[in-house]
Amino acid sequence: MKDLLNKADEPTRRQFMQNAARAYLGVHLFPMLGSSIASAAVEGAAKGAKAKHVIYLFMAGGMSHLDTFDPKPKKKDVMGPAVAIPTKADGVEISGYLPKTAEVTDKMCIINSLNSTQGAHEQGSYIMHTSYTQRGTIKHPALGSWVMKLGGRLHPELPGFVAVNTSPEYTSGGFFGAKYSAAPIGRPEQGLQDSHRPDGVSPEDFTRRLSLADKLNTQFHNRYPNTDVKAYEELYREAIALMNSKDLKAFDISGEDSQTRALYGGGNFAQGCLLARRLVEHGVRFVEVQLGGWDTHYDNFTGVEGRCREFDQAYAALLIDLEKRGKLQDTLVVVATEFGRTPEIKAQHNDGRDHHPGAFSCVLAGGGVKGGMKYGETDASGNKVRKDMISVQDFNATIAYALGLPHDLILMSPTKRPFKIADKGAPVTSIFG
Repeated sequence: MKDLLNKADEPTRRQFMQNAARAYLGVHLFPMLGSSIASAAVEGAAKGAKAKHVIYLFMAGGMSHLDTFDPKPKKKDVMGPAVAIPTKADGVEISGYLPKTAEVTDKMCIINSLNSTQGAHEQGSYIMHTSYTQRGTIKHPALGSWVMKLGGRLHPELPGFVAVNTSPEYTSGGFFGAKYSAAPIGRPEQGLQDSHRPDGVSPEDFTRRLSLADKLNTQFHNRYPNTDVKAYEELYREAIALMNSKDLKAFDISGEDSQTRALYGGGNFAQGCLLARRLVEHGVRFVEVQLGGWDTHYDNFTGVEGRCREFDQAYAALLIDLEKRGKLQDTLVVVATEFGRTPEIKAQHNDGRDHHPGAFSCVLAGGGVKGGMKYGETDASGNKVRKDMISVQDFNATIAYALGLPHDLILMSPTKRPFKIADKGAPVTSIFG
């Protein structure tokens, strides 16, 4: 006991709490939310909001808008070998690399007028996830963390924010604290790791360890009575509640029937989409699933075709499955990326495309969004936004609007600086039915 108490003086209190959880419980601490900060937060929010959940599909690397959702069939020098195909929505064409997506465009609002100020991967991903420019002096909360802070979680035991195959750099609670960070999932088929009582530890022995941990924690908390320790004490309690939850099965995709699994197809991203659908059905509010590999400086068309093949079936299946289960109307499905790719095709790079934050595409579906439409336009080559430009902050404000969360509510950081879920962004309300 004395040796364990001495660990309190090692690098950080966070490490101490995590080590204590592993040593006594055989589990990790899962960053989850307690209660919502204020019911008054939703006052003044968007009226008639229909979304309760968000499934946020992030295409990491910079998805080429020209080879996916904003093709330019009249510009062969821009399109290269890619082609445009008609879709289920009148007058809407998308890339031929997305044939299954073309069959569900009646449920989609394709936004072709995104504009970002950040043209590097890390900074572009950061602003998309947080609405703020990356700074060395502060860590901003992720969008999912804001949703949890303003809206609370829907299930009393399951985490409200889950991230699949996503860097913790972009799903952090930031200055809100660890309990607003995402619970991380590596491989979807493995579910939430370390969430069960370890094999070989009897219920009696587990209870004894909990009692011992409580005694240790009491001494530690008396020595360090601050908010960081209090936050990790809450995580500790919630980890135990999660272990005992009957709805922990939500993380087990092996419970799905063969027909549903075949609908989504194989691969990590497809299984992540299937897991996301299970989680929102069980009351998880915000789920991010990442699909990387979109950084196509070299051999753009081979790379995009491969990424689209993995995305296409899973995305279409997700919309179909949610609608069949009556969940699409209250689940906003977001497809986002950090920037687009240049209209210029670099022959010296084996037909590659470079970064292009000036114009790119994202997609919204479900959650009250009108389907079968495009919003905004780029010019003839897809180089610049020609109509209805949307900033990253506007896009995130639109997500908040769909959830009925106040995009203009100011919260103060620990250093007493004011922040909002979408900074100075304003929602695009015309895309909602």
